[in-house]
Amino acid sequence: MNARVLNAVTGRLSLRPPQAQSLEKLARAIEAVPGLLSHEDRDVAAALATLKAEFPTLEDFEREFPSLCFALATGVGKTRLMGAFIAYLHLEHGINNFFVLAPNLTIYNKLIADFTRNTPKYVFKGIAEFAQQPPLIITGDNYDQTGAVVQDQPAGFAHDVRINIFNISKINSEVRGGKEPRIKRMREVLGDSYFNHLANLPDLVLLMDESHRYRASAGVRAINELNPLFGLEVTATPFVETTRGPVPFKNVVMDYPLARAMEDGFVKEPAAVTQRGFDPKAYSAEELEKIKLEDGIRLHESTKVELLTYARENNAKVVKPFMLVIARDTTHASQLKALIESSAFYEGRYAGKVIQVDSSRSGAEEEEMISKLLAVESVDEPTEVVIHVNMLKEGWDVTNLYTIVPLRAANARTLIEQSIGRGLRLPYGKRTGVAAVDRLNIVAHDKFQEIIDEANRGDSPIRLKQVILEAPSADDKKVSVQVSSGVMTRLGLAQTPAEAVNTSSTTTATTGASATTSATTPAPVFTTERERQAAQVVMEVISKYEVKRDLVPTSNALLTPAVQSAIVAEVTERLKPTQGNLLANADDAQPALDVSAVVAKTTEIVVQQTIDIPRIAVVPKGEVTSGFRPFKLGMLPNFQPGQREIIGKELRTNERFSMSRETGIREQRFEDYIVKKLIDFDDVDYFTQAELLYVLAGQAVAHYQAQNYSDNELHEVLDTYGAELARLIHAEMMKHFWEEATDYEVQVSRGFTELKPCNYTVVAGQTPQSYRDTVTELSKIKQMLFGGFSRSLYPLQKFDSDTERRFSVILEDDALKWFKPAKGQFQIYYKLGNDQPEYIPDFVAETDSMIFMVETKKRDDLTSEEVKAKAAAAAKWCTHASNHAATVGGKQWRYLLVPHDQIKESERLTDFLRFEVKA
Repeated sequence: MNARVLNAVTGRLSLRPPQAQSLEKLARAIEAVPGLLSHEDRDVAAALATLKAEFPTLEDFEREFPSLCFALATGVGKTRLMGAFIAYLHLEHGINNFFVLAPNLTIYNKLIADFTRNTPKYVFKGIAEFAQQPPLIITGDNYDQTGAVVQDQPAGFAHDVRINIFNISKINSEVRGGKEPRIKRMREVLGDSYFNHLANLPDLVLLMDESHRYRASAGVRAINELNPLFGLEVTATPFVETTRGPVPFKNVVMDYPLARAMEDGFVKEPAAVTQRGFDPKAYSAEELEKIKLEDGIRLHESTKVELLTYARENNAKVVKPFMLVIARDTTHASQLKALIESSAFYEGRYAGKVIQVDSSRSGAEEEEMISKLLAVESVDEPTEVVIHVNMLKEGWDVTNLYTIVPLRAANARTLIEQSIGRGLRLPYGKRTGVAAVDRLNIVAHDKFQEIIDEANRGDSPIRLKQVILEAPSADDKKVSVQVSSGVMTRLGLAQTPAEAVNTSSTTTATTGASATTSATTPAPVFTTERERQAAQVVMEVISKYEVKRDLVPTSNALLTPAVQSAIVAEVTERLKPTQGNLLANADDAQPALDVSAVVAKTTEIVVQQTIDIPRIAVVPKGEVTSGFRPFKLGMLPNFQPGQREIIGKELRTNERFSMSRETGIREQRFEDYIVKKLIDFDDVDYFTQAELLYVLAGQAVAHYQAQNYSDNELHEVLDTYGAELARLIHAEMMKHFWEEATDYEVQVSRGFTELKPCNYTVVAGQTPQSYRDTVTELSKIKQMLFGGFSRSLYPLQKFDSDTERRFSVILEDDALKWFKPAKGQFQIYYKLGNDQPEYIPDFVAETDSMIFMVETKKRDDLTSEEVKAKAAAAAKWCTHASNHAATVGGKQWRYLLVPHDQIKESERLTDFLRFEVKA
């Protein structure tokens, strides 16, 4: 690989290490598969096989042409990376034609600006060749004129490089109803459509910005027909959200997540903020919102002073911070704007300094809104508070956002990451060492612990710092502790409880666990390295027997002579490469390793330390179909004509705000206003549901026609409120969703499953506390580790509440064995709205006669929809597990949903059968 151009582009564009590494991976891909540069004799399957060997994370292109994804955290510089890709491909390989896809109007406008010379964030600044011959920028708005002339340009003309920038959402809107997008329709100037002109280019490369937003859209299917040489995707979120959770991209060759960007200092350090001793339950929703806004302003003003001080002390540019408020919907945003600008909010000091950004504006209003938004970094621009609903998920590359006040539910990991992603960019391009200048504050009085807990998860993409208002405190250092099952500890294959805590701490290690913990932790049965190596092999062999249900229907079957002999034979075979060391040490003082004894002892401990958890799946048989049953729409809102644009004025400040129609496009059919919004929902497929969609839209149209509106008035009402109507209709549609299969069957793929390790975040250096000790500071219980168990299948446990700790006392007294399951142990999923989250029970306990799955809940929460959905899914699982157990001589399963106020240490476990939930 010739590194001259690669190094030149990296140096001239001052690429950060993740960007440089991404560019180097592109160069490696082309070196490995030179055929990427030509359409001749293309073999996509062969190219994939070669590149999979080069990039271990690559599984599939996921497209009809080669496509590679570069996942870089927000704030690291994805747009500059795209510029580096283009510069390198042109200078090194002579590629001249590029097609850049943007997911929405905001990013579309940003990309046009960033690829245009003499703009503040011009991506080719430093590329001398482009200074003399700047690329021709062809957009979705000017390709009819600009793009038409490029075909006849001779080589060496002023515009060797041609960059086409298009908005995929616009293409999506144009293909609705089965129509061809405008770009594909005939153009007399070219003698063919511009789309076909692009498709016939020999060197077209496709670049997809924030590709997770439109991977499965109709517009992308149309783009596939462009037949590019290859595609390059950039995103901060390399997965697609589905009802079963995120589905990762399979074509990622570069993954630089947010946690690494924070660690490397390329972005601000996010921090959750609350008041000390704050109780959100003591306030109404309106009072809580106002308090959060007021505290946000306090942080904002403090940050403003810190930034001004830093600029003056370091002779640097002055940075004007602003605060971002995340509203629930457009109505809520308008109410917040009125509040913040009113005299009731800090004496009206922010009147005229608030802008509202949402998707309800169009035309000139939309352009004015976006121009204000893009100018918010300017010191001379007055905006200090931005209120938004949905528009700012990607593409808003400001560096002066320092305070976020989320007033909309934001507990999904992706939403949290994307929300803070708007403010992670650093105004000076690097950390300054001044905490307030390098920190992003998230005001979350009512969600504080949820955000902290999410950030402290072992697999979390973010790590948040805590900030408590009014009293700076030295936060306890947190560490991540992995606790293996008792099986691994007993075999000597995992750390003891004391070791697990102490080796995870970066502070001075404690001398040992508490007396209660030490006393009840048996010593490992295998003490020599030879025995432990053999035991590890035995565990690997046993894991294969989980799926051999005919031979090993339960863990007890591992002890049968036939299975024991088979395990001994396989373990002996696996140990052969090291038999010289493990099996035959005639000259050593140590006796030869007795494999059969190791197998016998290991399997005995596995059976003792296992509760048989079958792996159950209910799968459809035959053809699976889904859709929505026909129904009649319920009550519809009484929209009135004459409301094309609403102008409001503050009574005290005379500040004016407006709400207007979204698109202004006049549809041929009234129903199209509604249908085009309905098909934006991921679970609505136009091709299979078109008839129903038009029936429902027709009902809505008939409702308004019955009110004797004129045609012009109907166009206005449906254009203005089409999105609101679509949301209303879609919500009703979900009540009539169906999914059918020819039949369903319960499949049990495993009779028992190995216990997964648990990952906990705890205060560094703490000593595990006895589970029987009364906890005085209940607020800290989630940070504590508990030990001293004799019947738990894990040596250490962590509890979410003192109710759980007290229930563990009952289990220790009354169960044969018990544990708190780790994520993924059961793989039970329940339906909650459109989502299907995983349910993780609080406890599993085995007695002489049955096995209990237990959920402890606050009494007030027992009737919540989520708790009922979890209970229904768990009870059904227990029924399937009991049916399976009956066929193999196992124990019946029972699901208990126990109110917190009924958990008393005087109770026996069977006493809680009165709280059994049956399927």
